[in-house]
Amino acid sequence: MNDSFDHLAPECRDEARLGTAERIRAILTERWINYPRAGLALQRLEHLLHHPARDRMPCLLLFGPTGMGKTKILRKFIRDHPALFNSKTGINGMPLVAMQMPPDPDEKAFYLQLLSALNAPTRYSHTVYQLRQIVAELLAFTQTRMIIIDEVHTLLAGSYRQQRVLLNTLRFIANELRLSLVCAGTADAKRALLTDQQLADRFEAVELQPWRNDGDFKRLLASFQALLPLRKRSDLSTADIRQEIIRRTEGITVRIVRLLEHLAIHSIHSGLEAITLECFVVLDSQAPLLSMETHAHPIE
Repeated sequence: MNDSFDHLAPECRDEARLGTAERIRAILTERWINYPRAGLALQRLEHLLHHPARDRMPCLLLFGPTGMGKTKILRKFIRDHPALFNSKTGINGMPLVAMQMPPDPDEKAFYLQLLSALNAPTRYSHTVYQLRQIVAELLAFTQTRMIIIDEVHTLLAGSYRQQRVLLNTLRFIANELRLSLVCAGTADAKRALLTDQQLADRFEAVELQPWRNDGDFKRLLASFQALLPLRKRSDLSTADIRQEIIRRTEGITVRIVRLLEHLAIHSIHSGLEAITLECFVVLDSQAPLLSMETHAHPIE
Protein backbone atom coordinates (compact mmCIF):
# COMPACT_ATOMS: atom_id res chain seq x y z
CA MET A 1 0.00 0.00 0.00
CA ASN A 2 1.23 3.49 -0.83
CA ASP A 3 1.50 5.06 2.62
CA SER A 4 2.31 8.53 1.30
CA PHE A 5 -1.45 9.04 0.96
CA ASP A 6 -0.92 11.63 -1.76
CA HIS A 7 -4.62 11.31 -2.70
CA LEU A 8 -5.40 13.28 0.47
CA ALA A 9 -4.93 16.93 1.32
CA PRO A 10 -1.53 17.41 3.07
CA GLU A 11 -3.16 18.31 6.40
CA CYS A 12 -5.16 15.04 6.37
CA ARG A 13 -2.40 12.56 5.52
CA ASP A 14 -1.31 12.00 9.11
CA GLU A 15 -4.95 11.23 10.02
CA ALA A 16 -4.91 8.31 7.56
CA ARG A 17 -2.13 6.70 9.61
CA LEU A 18 -4.23 6.72 12.79
CA GLY A 19 -6.22 3.81 14.17
CA THR A 20 -9.83 3.03 13.33
CA ALA A 21 -11.44 4.93 16.21
CA GLU A 22 -9.34 8.05 15.62
CA ARG A 23 -10.07 8.06 11.88
CA ILE A 24 -13.79 7.66 12.44
CA ARG A 25 -13.69 10.54 14.89
CA ALA A 26 -11.90 12.63 12.23
CA ILE A 27 -14.58 11.74 9.67
CA LEU A 28 -17.34 12.84 12.04
CA THR A 29 -15.58 16.09 12.95
CA GLU A 30 -17.13 19.11 11.23
CA ARG A 31 -14.94 20.77 8.62
CA TRP A 32 -15.40 23.86 6.53
CA ILE A 33 -15.44 23.13 2.80
CA ASN A 34 -15.62 26.12 0.52
CA TYR A 35 -17.67 26.05 -2.67
CA PRO A 36 -18.73 28.76 -5.15
CA ARG A 37 -22.11 29.67 -3.67
CA ALA A 38 -20.76 29.73 -0.12
CA GLY A 39 -17.84 31.83 -1.35
CA LEU A 40 -20.27 34.31 -2.91
CA ALA A 41 -22.27 34.55 0.31
CA LEU A 42 -19.12 35.14 2.39
CA GLN A 43 -17.93 37.75 -0.08
CA ARG A 44 -21.21 39.66 0.17
CA LEU A 45 -21.18 39.41 3.97
CA GLU A 46 -17.65 40.84 4.06
CA HIS A 47 -18.71 43.68 1.77
CA LEU A 48 -21.66 44.57 4.00
CA LEU A 49 -19.63 44.43 7.19
CA HIS A 50 -17.26 47.09 5.90
CA HIS A 51 -19.86 49.18 4.10
CA PRO A 52 -19.75 52.84 5.19
CA ALA A 53 -22.77 53.98 7.17
CA ARG A 54 -25.55 55.71 5.25
CA ASP A 55 -29.26 56.32 5.64
CA ARG A 56 -30.42 53.21 3.76
CA MET A 57 -27.93 50.48 4.56
CA PRO A 58 -27.79 47.51 2.17
CA CYS A 59 -28.85 44.16 3.62
CA LEU A 60 -28.64 40.50 2.64
CA LEU A 61 -31.05 37.56 2.58
CA LEU A 62 -29.50 34.08 2.50
CA PHE A 63 -32.20 31.54 1.77
CA GLY A 64 -32.75 28.00 0.56
CA PRO A 65 -34.19 24.63 1.64
CA THR A 66 -33.47 23.31 5.12
CA GLY A 67 -30.10 21.55 5.24
CA MET A 68 -28.38 23.55 2.49
CA GLY A 69 -25.74 24.99 4.82
CA LYS A 70 -27.01 28.51 5.53
CA THR A 71 -26.23 28.33 9.24
CA LYS A 72 -22.78 26.82 8.57
CA ILE A 73 -21.90 29.73 6.28
CA LEU A 74 -23.02 32.22 8.91
CA ARG A 75 -21.06 30.46 11.65
CA LYS A 76 -17.94 30.49 9.48
CA PHE A 77 -18.34 34.25 9.01
CA ILE A 78 -18.98 34.78 12.73
CA ARG A 79 -15.86 32.80 13.66
CA ASP A 80 -13.83 34.98 11.32
CA HIS A 81 -15.08 38.19 13.02
CA PRO A 82 -15.03 37.68 16.80
CA ALA A 83 -15.63 40.37 19.39
CA LEU A 84 -12.50 42.42 20.05
CA PHE A 85 -11.49 44.37 23.13
CA ASN A 86 -10.23 47.87 22.37
CA SER A 87 -7.67 48.71 25.09
CA LYS A 88 -7.74 52.41 24.18
CA THR A 89 -11.48 52.89 24.60
CA GLY A 90 -12.09 50.03 27.04
CA ILE A 91 -14.95 48.84 24.84
CA ASN A 92 -15.55 45.20 23.95
CA GLY A 93 -16.42 45.86 20.31
CA MET A 94 -18.79 43.48 18.50
CA PRO A 95 -18.63 44.19 14.77
CA LEU A 96 -21.46 41.75 14.27
CA VAL A 97 -24.15 40.28 16.50
CA ALA A 98 -25.79 36.96 15.65
CA MET A 99 -29.15 35.72 16.90
CA GLN A 100 -32.08 33.51 15.97
CA MET A 101 -35.57 34.74 15.36
CA PRO A 102 -37.49 33.60 18.49
CA PRO A 103 -39.86 30.66 17.89
CA ASP A 104 -42.80 32.69 19.17
CA PRO A 105 -42.05 35.91 17.30
CA ASP A 106 -43.17 39.15 18.88
CA GLU A 107 -41.35 42.43 19.44
CA LYS A 108 -40.52 41.83 23.09
CA ALA A 109 -39.21 38.32 22.48
CA PHE A 110 -37.10 39.68 19.61
CA TYR A 111 -35.46 42.35 21.77
CA LEU A 112 -34.82 39.88 24.58
CA GLN A 113 -33.18 37.48 22.12
CA LEU A 114 -31.04 40.28 20.71
CA LEU A 115 -29.94 41.37 24.20
CA SER A 116 -29.01 37.78 25.00
CA ALA A 117 -26.84 37.74 21.85
CA LEU A 118 -25.18 40.90 23.16
CA ASN A 119 -24.46 39.09 26.46
CA ALA A 120 -26.48 41.76 28.24
CA PRO A 121 -28.51 41.10 31.42
CA THR A 122 -32.23 41.47 30.79
CA ARG A 123 -35.44 41.64 32.73
CA TYR A 124 -38.66 40.34 31.29
CA SER A 125 -40.43 43.05 33.30
CA HIS A 126 -38.96 45.71 31.00
CA THR A 127 -41.48 47.25 28.64
CA VAL A 128 -40.98 47.04 24.88
CA TYR A 129 -40.10 50.74 24.85
CA GLN A 130 -37.40 50.21 27.50
CA LEU A 131 -35.98 47.19 25.69
CA ARG A 132 -35.89 49.16 22.43
CA GLN A 133 -33.88 51.93 24.08
CA ILE A 134 -31.49 49.48 25.76
CA VAL A 135 -30.87 47.67 22.47
CA ALA A 136 -30.21 50.90 20.57
CA GLU A 137 -27.77 52.15 23.22
CA LEU A 138 -25.91 48.84 23.51
CA LEU A 139 -25.54 48.36 19.74
CA ALA A 140 -24.13 51.87 19.47
CA PHE A 141 -21.81 51.27 22.45
CA THR A 142 -20.43 48.01 21.02
CA GLN A 143 -19.99 49.64 17.60
CA THR A 144 -21.99 46.91 15.91
CA ARG A 145 -22.13 47.20 12.13
CA MET A 146 -24.16 44.10 11.32
CA ILE A 147 -26.93 42.01 12.87
CA ILE A 148 -27.33 38.42 11.64
CA ILE A 149 -30.78 36.90 12.18
CA ASP A 150 -31.12 33.18 11.45
CA GLU A 151 -34.40 31.25 11.07
CA VAL A 152 -36.22 34.37 9.84
CA HIS A 153 -38.97 32.21 8.30
CA THR A 154 -40.33 31.59 11.83
CA LEU A 155 -41.59 35.17 11.63
CA LEU A 156 -44.54 33.73 9.69
CA ALA A 157 -45.57 31.77 12.79
CA GLY A 158 -46.86 35.02 14.26
CA SER A 159 -50.14 36.74 13.51
CA TYR A 160 -50.34 39.24 10.68
CA ARG A 161 -50.04 42.08 13.20
CA GLN A 162 -46.98 40.50 14.84
CA GLN A 163 -45.36 40.10 11.43
CA ARG A 164 -45.94 43.78 10.59
CA VAL A 165 -44.55 44.89 13.97
CA LEU A 166 -41.42 42.76 13.62
CA LEU A 167 -40.75 43.93 10.09
CA ASN A 168 -41.11 47.50 11.33
CA THR A 169 -38.70 46.61 14.15
CA LEU A 170 -36.09 45.41 11.66
CA ARG A 171 -36.45 48.59 9.65
CA PHE A 172 -36.21 50.70 12.83
CA ILE A 173 -32.95 49.04 13.90
CA ALA A 174 -31.39 49.44 10.45
CA ASN A 175 -32.49 53.08 10.22
CA GLU A 176 -31.72 54.11 13.78
CA LEU A 177 -28.19 52.71 13.90
CA ARG A 178 -27.40 52.65 10.19
CA LEU A 179 -26.23 49.04 10.23
CA SER A 180 -26.74 46.11 7.85
CA LEU A 181 -29.16 43.28 8.49
CA VAL A 182 -28.42 39.75 7.35
CA CYS A 183 -31.41 37.43 7.39
CA ALA A 184 -31.30 33.69 6.73
CA GLY A 185 -34.00 31.08 6.37
CA THR A 186 -36.06 29.02 3.98
CA ALA A 187 -37.98 30.37 0.99
CA ASP A 188 -40.61 31.48 3.53
CA ALA A 189 -38.07 34.05 4.76
CA LYS A 190 -38.08 35.61 1.31
CA ARG A 191 -41.87 35.58 1.29
CA ALA A 192 -41.96 37.29 4.71
CA LEU A 193 -39.60 40.09 3.69
CA LEU A 194 -41.43 40.68 0.43
CA THR A 195 -44.53 41.68 2.38
CA ASP A 196 -42.71 44.91 3.31
CA GLN A 197 -41.63 46.58 0.07
CA GLN A 198 -39.52 49.25 1.77
CA LEU A 199 -37.55 46.60 3.60
CA ALA A 200 -37.34 44.23 0.62
CA ASP A 201 -35.80 46.99 -1.53
CA ARG A 202 -32.75 46.97 0.74
CA PHE A 203 -32.05 43.24 0.52
CA GLU A 204 -29.81 41.45 -1.90
CA ALA A 205 -30.69 37.76 -2.13
CA VAL A 206 -28.32 34.79 -2.29
CA GLU A 207 -30.11 31.50 -2.83
CA LEU A 208 -28.59 28.13 -1.91
CA GLN A 209 -30.22 25.72 -4.34
CA PRO A 210 -30.01 21.92 -4.07
CA TRP A 211 -26.97 20.47 -5.78
CA ARG A 212 -27.22 19.21 -9.33
CA ASN A 213 -24.98 16.66 -11.00
CA ASP A 214 -22.70 19.27 -12.57
CA GLY A 215 -19.15 20.60 -12.39
CA ASP A 216 -19.67 22.38 -9.06
CA PHE A 217 -20.95 19.17 -7.48
CA LYS A 218 -18.01 17.24 -8.90
CA ARG A 219 -15.61 19.73 -7.32
CA LEU A 220 -17.46 19.52 -3.99
CA LEU A 221 -17.06 15.73 -3.92
CA ALA A 222 -13.39 16.07 -4.85
CA SER A 223 -12.92 18.31 -1.81
CA PHE A 224 -14.57 15.73 0.46
CA GLN A 225 -12.49 12.96 -1.11
CA ALA A 226 -9.30 14.82 -0.20
CA LEU A 227 -10.40 15.25 3.43
CA LEU A 228 -11.77 11.81 4.34
CA PRO A 229 -8.85 9.87 5.93
CA LEU A 230 -9.20 6.72 3.83
CA ARG A 231 -6.02 4.87 2.88
CA LYS A 232 -6.97 4.28 -0.75
CA ARG A 233 -8.19 6.67 -3.39
CA SER A 234 -11.96 6.83 -3.78
CA ASP A 235 -13.36 8.12 -7.03
CA LEU A 236 -16.38 10.16 -6.08
CA SER A 237 -16.15 11.98 -9.39
CA THR A 238 -17.42 9.06 -11.46
CA ALA A 239 -20.80 9.67 -13.08
CA ASP A 240 -22.44 6.62 -11.46
CA ILE A 241 -21.43 7.60 -7.91
CA ARG A 242 -22.40 11.25 -8.41
CA GLN A 243 -25.77 10.22 -9.76
CA GLU A 244 -26.37 7.82 -6.87
CA ILE A 245 -25.52 10.48 -4.28
CA ILE A 246 -27.87 13.00 -5.90
CA ARG A 247 -30.63 10.39 -6.13
CA ARG A 248 -30.41 9.48 -2.48
CA THR A 249 -30.01 13.00 -1.07
CA GLU A 250 -31.98 15.14 -3.55
CA GLY A 251 -28.95 17.42 -3.56
CA ILE A 252 -29.42 18.60 0.05
CA THR A 253 -26.03 19.41 1.58
CA VAL A 254 -26.58 18.00 5.07
CA ARG A 255 -27.79 14.70 3.59
CA ILE A 256 -24.77 14.54 1.27
CA VAL A 257 -22.39 15.08 4.19
CA ARG A 258 -24.12 12.45 6.33
CA LEU A 259 -24.15 9.96 3.45
CA LEU A 260 -20.44 10.41 2.76
CA GLU A 261 -19.68 9.98 6.46
CA HIS A 262 -21.59 6.67 6.54
CA LEU A 263 -19.87 5.49 3.36
CA ALA A 264 -16.40 6.41 4.64
CA ILE A 265 -16.93 4.69 8.00
CA HIS A 266 -18.22 1.55 6.24
CA SER A 267 -15.17 1.53 3.99
CA ILE A 268 -12.89 1.57 7.07
CA HIS A 269 -14.77 -1.20 8.91
CA SER A 270 -14.94 -3.36 5.77
CA GLY A 271 -11.26 -2.96 4.95
CA LEU A 272 -12.03 -1.48 1.53
CA GLU A 273 -10.48 1.86 2.55
CA ALA A 274 -12.17 3.57 -0.40
CA ILE A 275 -15.74 4.53 -1.30
CA THR A 276 -17.01 2.47 -4.21
CA LEU A 277 -20.38 2.04 -5.85
CA GLU A 278 -20.79 -1.28 -4.02
CA CYS A 279 -20.71 0.56 -0.67
CA PHE A 280 -24.15 1.99 -1.39
CA VAL A 281 -25.70 -1.49 -1.42
CA VAL A 282 -24.37 -2.22 2.09
CA LEU A 283 -25.60 1.17 3.22
CA ASP A 284 -29.20 0.14 2.47
CA SER A 285 -29.12 -2.18 5.50
CA GLN A 286 -28.39 0.76 7.83
CA ALA A 287 -30.81 3.31 9.26
CA PRO A 288 -30.91 6.41 7.02
CA LEU A 289 -31.94 9.92 7.93
CA LEU A 290 -35.71 10.18 8.13
CA SER A 291 -35.63 12.68 5.24
CA MET A 292 -33.66 10.18 3.11
CA GLU A 293 -35.69 7.09 3.99
CA THR A 294 -37.79 7.01 0.82
CA HIS A 295 -34.65 7.25 -1.34
CA ALA A 296 -32.60 4.48 0.27
CA HIS A 297 -33.33 1.51 -1.95
CA PRO A 298 -30.85 -0.81 -3.65
CA ILE A 299 -29.09 0.15 -6.88
CA GLU A 300 -30.75 -1.51 -9.85
